[in-house]
Amino acid sequence: MIDVKNRHGVFSFNELITTDLDSAMKFYGELLGWSFHETKTIYGNRYITALKDGAVVAGMMLKDGNVDDEVMPCWDPYITVDDVEKSVIIVEKMGGKIILPPTDIPGIGRFVVILDPQGVAMNLISKVDKERKEEQVD
Repeated sequence: MIDVKNRHGVFSFNELITTDLDSAMKFYGELLGWSFHETKTIYGNRYITALKDGAVVAGMMLKDGNVDDEVMPCWDPYITVDDVEKSVIIVEKMGGKIILPPTDIPGIGRFVVILDPQGVAMNLISKVDKERKEEQVD
């Protein structure tokens, strides 16, 4: 079976940016039947992984300390691209803007935060391929 989430142009992940992780876990846990696991910290803040039937379905992080003050709480989508740097060139050529330049997420890949020409924010991400990920672990 092909994992379509790792294909260019496909939405591959969502993160909730919130001001209250505990309330968010209660709401989405009851609404969607999610369970949660605190996996790591980002910038010293809690990071929560949401699971459904044991599979990771989303991430959750606090707004404060993780994103700029003007960012409102929201669901923050990631779209897989083959090459983040090449995508940045296309974004700028097509009238979009780069909000956060290409940045590594250790063990995951490389991402960039963009605004499309209408001002809609999203993340583009190039995932670490399995062979490269195994090399990084060794």
